[in-house]
Amino acid sequence: MKLAILSLTLGAACAFTPSAPVSVQTTLAMSEAAVEPEPVIPTVAPINGWVPDESLPCFGLPGAVAPLGFFDPLGFTKDMELLGVKRFREAEIMHGRVAMMATLGYLIGESTPTITYGMNVHHTIANNQIPEIPGTVIFPFFLAINIAEAVRANTGWVEPGLGPLFTLRATYYPGDINFDPLGLKPTNGKDFANMQTKELNNGRLAMLAAAGMCAQEIVNGKGILENLGF
Repeated sequence: MKLAILSLTLGAACAFTPSAPVSVQTTLAMSEAAVEPEPVIPTVAPINGWVPDESLPCFGLPGAVAPLGFFDPLGFTKDMELLGVKRFREAEIMHGRVAMMATLGYLIGESTPTITYGMNVHHTIANNQIPEIPGTVIFPFFLAINIAEAVRANTGWVEPGLGPLFTLRATYYPGDINFDPLGLKPTNGKDFANMQTKELNNGRLAMLAAAGMCAQEIVNGKGILENLGF
């Protein structure tokens, strides 16, 4: 009888005894795991160090420099989606590259010996020289242009039938066709953006220069250097 009473007493006492405390470290670890923020994964993978940012003009593409900064007075890129902005940048940089070559072409074609004209300085203005070039010379030239454009299209654009027309690849950086024979392309994103800005500025200046040269020769029919008194 005494043994039964003792067992009941011990059982009642154990019922009011607090349970073993949970480890403080375990509790803290659980709380930290609960509030730990998830890593932010960009919706578009970085390309040459550039990550599109909707809060920035042109999604943060380089090219906005002092004193004008971001210059789009007609609002071509206002509320434009990423694909459209990349297409506009592709067009700008390609036209800039063509204009830089055209600017040199005006000056060199009018003032230096060339194979086409028998290594004699040809004084015909550049605007009139293309019709004078023989077909045997100009055909390889246009063939080279077609091959270069085919490579560029295959590198940067989605094939017709595999997506919407005029769509750049998601992993393609406008103008970067992986052509760098001299190894000048920076590996650092900041340095790449700086070089891209320099190329854009030179291309923009060349577009204005080439247009001015063409207009000047139409107006007075003189070569560029001849018009300057050389």
